[in-house]
Amino acid sequence: MSGVLHAIVEPGFFDSGVVRIALETSAAVALLASVIGVFTVIRGQSFAGHALSDLGATGGSAAFLAGVAPLWGYVAISVAAAGAMESIGIERRRGRDLATGIVLAAGFGLAALFLFWDTTVAGASDATNEVLFGSMWTISPGTVPVVVALGAAAVAILAAICRPLLLSSVSGELAAARGVPVRLVGALYLLALAAAVALSCLAIGAILSTALLIGPAATALRLTRRPWRAMLAAAAIALGTCWLGILLAYDSFYWPPVHHGWPVSFFVVALIFVCYLATRLRVRR
Repeated sequence: MSGVLHAIVEPGFFDSGVVRIALETSAAVALLASVIGVFTVIRGQSFAGHALSDLGATGGSAAFLAGVAPLWGYVAISVAAAGAMESIGIERRRGRDLATGIVLAAGFGLAALFLFWDTTVAGASDATNEVLFGSMWTISPGTVPVVVALGAAAVAILAAICRPLLLSSVSGELAAARGVPVRLVGALYLLALAAAVALSCLAIGAILSTALLIGPAATALRLTRRPWRAMLAAAAIALGTCWLGILLAYDSFYWPPVHHGWPVSFFVVALIFVCYLATRLRVRR
C-alpha cells in the first residue's frame, strides 16, 4: 500500500501544513455548500446562487483595497446582496430573477472598478487571480476557525428551518396555507446561502464557486429524489472532488511546466463536471 501511495502522492503531501489547512478548509466549505446547494436546486434559485458567487468578486476586491482578509469581503457582500434581493422582491420566481439581475449588474460594475484600483493604486498584482479563481495555498491558519464557525452558523440556521423550507420549496402556497412564514423562511435561507457562497469564493474563487454550490447538488438529485439522501450524496461528491483536486494540484507541481503547478480550482470544477456527466450517462442508460 505504501508503494501505491508513493506512486500517486508526491513526497511531503501529508506533512505539509499548507496542505492540511487546505484540506480542513475545503472540507468545511464542501459540506456546507453541498447541503445548501440541494435546497438551491430544489427551489430553482440556481441563478441567485450564481449571482451571489459572481458578486463575491466585488467583496473580495474591496477587501484587498481596504487591506483586510478577502473572506470578510466575501461575507459582507454576500449578506448585503442577499438582503437586497430579499428587499427588492422574491415572492414570485419572476420577481426573484429580476431582483437578482439588478443586484448582479450593479455588483459587476463595482468589481471592475475595485480590481482596477487593486492593481493600480494598492499594487496588489495577485488580487485579480486570487479573487476570481481562488487560492487554497494562501489560506492562513487563523482563517480555518472562522470558516468552521461561519459554516456551523449556516448549518444551524438550515437545521432550524429545514422542514418548513422544504415544504415552501415544493409549494409556497401550501406552506402559507399551513401557517409557515414563507417570507421569513426564505430570508433565513438566503442568509445561509450567502455564507455558503462566501466560503466557496474563498476556496475556489468568485467565478467558479457556483460549480461547488450547484454541481454536487445537481448530480446528487439525479441519483435520488429524496432530499436527505441527496444531501449525503452531494456532500460525498463535494468533499471527494475537493480533496482529490488538492491532491492533483499538489502533484501538478512536478508536471509541465515544471515547478509552477496547476490551480486547485481547475481540478475541483473539472472533477465535478465529470461526475455530473457520469450521472447523466447512468440516467440515460
